[in-house]
Amino acid sequence: MFRSIAADIKSNFDYGNMIIKLVIINVGVFVLTALINAFFPEGYQANILPYLALPGDLDVLIYRPWTIITHMFLHNGIWHLAGNMITLYWFGNIAGDLLGDKKILPVYILGGIVGAIFYLISYNAFSGIGSYALGASAATLAILFTAVTTAPDYMIHLLFLGEVRIKFIGLFILFIDIIGTQGNINSGGHFAHLGGCFFGILFVYLLRKGTDISAPFNNMGDRLMNGNKKQKHTKTVLKVAHRSPELTQKQAKNTSTKSDISVRVDEILDKIKQKGYDSLTDEEKEVLYQASKN
Repeated sequence: MFRSIAADIKSNFDYGNMIIKLVIINVGVFVLTALINAFFPEGYQANILPYLALPGDLDVLIYRPWTIITHMFLHNGIWHLAGNMITLYWFGNIAGDLLGDKKILPVYILGGIVGAIFYLISYNAFSGIGSYALGASAATLAILFTAVTTAPDYMIHLLFLGEVRIKFIGLFILFIDIIGTQGNINSGGHFAHLGGCFFGILFVYLLRKGTDISAPFNNMGDRLMNGNKKQKHTKTVLKVAHRSPELTQKQAKNTSTKSDISVRVDEILDKIKQKGYDSLTDEEKEVLYQASKN
């Protein structure tokens, strides 16, 4: 049984999109830390959690800089995990369909980092803020607001409420977090949430202006992935190639096709903004899906 479960998880991780990968990583980390905490609570609380959660004290953080990343994969309860993963799955797939799967991980990581910065500022500026932060909430909300800012009129179906435009979900979450910063429960977390919301909005705004914040992140990832691959240096020989008119026409046709697809995607995105995702035809959804894979 366990071998079958492990095979299923591996298959989903290998072939799933980035949202599936992030969900598997978060759930895996939660299962591992929950088991350690259950059997060795004192050791976990004293020797593991402080080195994975984000400390608010800058004097401590300077010796644990990795916690800026590790804290966004930790959760302190099953409901904390479930809420974040459901939100990540729903809105991450929307954002991935609209903007492409390669933008998901950068938004998650950078949104979590901005959320961490907001938490650190609140901890050092106000009293009553928790001494450490953990959870994927800021990273998840960055992805949620990326989807909301890209297609605010996108419709999703909610239990008991029916179809709701995601812009109203975003506004409700924003309202809760703003008033939550003035409460006595997890006020530092609410500041972090606002950081994630802010990054999601900023990301799409800059993207529309022609600046893709995720590009350097992806480029660095590509370099790291290919860093161990040695380039083969071979002597090149200059050759003169005579292209046939048919080949030239085919290449021109391919270039024209790519341009047409780009224009088509822009038209579909404009339609989503005006009428919502559900207004798309099956053919338009397929065009958008195929474009998101590139």
